[in-house]
Amino acid sequence: MIKIAPSILASDFSRLGEEVRMIEEAGADYVHIDVMDGRFVPNITVGPPVVLAVRKITNMVLDVHLMIVEPDKHIKSFIDAGADIVCIHQEATVHLERNIQYIKSLGAKAAVSLNPATDIDTLKYVLPDLDMVLIMSVNPGFGGQKYIKFCTEKIRSLRKMADAMNPGLDIEVDGGITLDNISEVVAAGANVIVAGSSIYKSKNPAKTIKKMREMTD
Repeated sequence: MIKIAPSILASDFSRLGEEVRMIEEAGADYVHIDVMDGRFVPNITVGPPVVLAVRKITNMVLDVHLMIVEPDKHIKSFIDAGADIVCIHQEATVHLERNIQYIKSLGAKAAVSLNPATDIDTLKYVLPDLDMVLIMSVNPGFGGQKYIKFCTEKIRSLRKMADAMNPGLDIEVDGGITLDNISEVVAAGANVIVAGSSIYKSKNPAKTIKKMREMTD
């Protein structure tokens, strides 16, 4: 069964507590928290205080996606705030393996994200140590973008590599996932679905989450 991870980037931050409780009641599995630093990506979003605030109101898995340079300087702060999964970008760190082990040593699950044009082979030597890989299906930094078509084949290739090296690996996909393409993405091998605008901007978020599950059973 897939896991649904609504991204609070698309939520109403003036009502964040209500927005998080709403997706929990609707049956979401994770809260996806996009952290942007204005350097790795153009925008600036949230930091550990927001993660801590969300942690206080939900028992859902906090899936923290660090779109930041030099993530090693901040990993501990996010885990201390309550992150269950910490995802760093392959493109944003010089010492990828070291940071993967650092995340795990602090008790969180370790994930690595790849930008759309980054080859999955860059993860070949660390894949056995990962809990999850996040395939970006849009260029990171902005919500509401359209899904990049070639990412479906990228997901399929990663699933094949993982089956050989780390069969329990979760494959998460983030960017432009809607009711129109979720079946394609899951069929390719993804099992964790990040959706921001398609859930939070829908007329009935709970109904949208239910429909996503029905379409991928």
